[in-house]
Amino acid sequence: MNESSRAAEFREKFETLRAALASVIVGQREVIEGVLAAFFAGGHVLLEGAPGLGKTVLVRTLAEAVDLQFSRVQFTPDLMPADILGTSIIREDEDGRRRFEFQPGPVFTNLLLADEINRATPKTQSALLEAMQERQVTAGGATRAMPDPFLVLATQNPLEMEGTYPLPEAQLDRFFFKLTVQYPSAEELHAIVERTTTSATPQAARVLDATQLPPLRALVREVPLAREVQDRAVQLVLATHPESANATPLAKKYVRYGASPRGVQSLILAGKIFALLDGRYHVAKADLERAALPALRHRLILNFEGEAEGVTADQILREAVGSPGQ
Repeated sequence: MNESSRAAEFREKFETLRAALASVIVGQREVIEGVLAAFFAGGHVLLEGAPGLGKTVLVRTLAEAVDLQFSRVQFTPDLMPADILGTSIIREDEDGRRRFEFQPGPVFTNLLLADEINRATPKTQSALLEAMQERQVTAGGATRAMPDPFLVLATQNPLEMEGTYPLPEAQLDRFFFKLTVQYPSAEELHAIVERTTTSATPQAARVLDATQLPPLRALVREVPLAREVQDRAVQLVLATHPESANATPLAKKYVRYGASPRGVQSLILAGKIFALLDGRYHVAKADLERAALPALRHRLILNFEGEAEGVTADQILREAVGSPGQ
């Protein structure tokens, strides 16, 4: 199969999966596209939005459409790390001998929905760090591999809401994308009512399975990248660093720390996916710019002045995207 045929196959699988999600989720086209881009790149997603906007339904529907094992953890202030990772319990065999046996927690799944992750304490939030980055968990005195595939899709309420704990920077950096879930329009609200207040409950058809995923993910990484385009990715990331020569005026004034090297990796992988979706087997600078906000917005740390003046990471990134590469 030649390159154009493989790209067309990827696009077909992506669009079929997108249609399956859209049969249940009303609107939110950009959010669905972002979740699927991270899914095919093998990255985790942070979904931010007010309650009731369909974040949980989106993750559950993805699990149904891809026929993957799904677990949901409702994060609360009293949730402990062992509630996520698992714990060792005492078992007694037929001879009366007792032994410790590890009882896996809900993290041992394919798709983990960490619902309202910012309602748990930082100690519990950080329990996911090793699983998200290393695809393994150290618990019960042993290191245990996660299933393949393994993705964390976390939801959080906006940080200004009461009873929340901001995610640690180290954990935020593990997310491939941060997607903002917007409030639906009037037409979309009508569609939501029509789908959810009748006797018929929409369900997504199964359109993909785990065996089809590895070759599609491999194809993403095989898409060639010109050095000139890679330079643009590096320039976009350095534009968020106030000490860099590439820094934009807003970054110099309002940013404390810029995006990490993981930001470049996310930009490149997302750019490759967007290129395939556009029917191309090469990455363009426009693909990187399309991915800049979801890939980098959660990796910027604003200084006191930026926080006080209400400057957003999206404003800084839009300025970086609008500036020519150097």
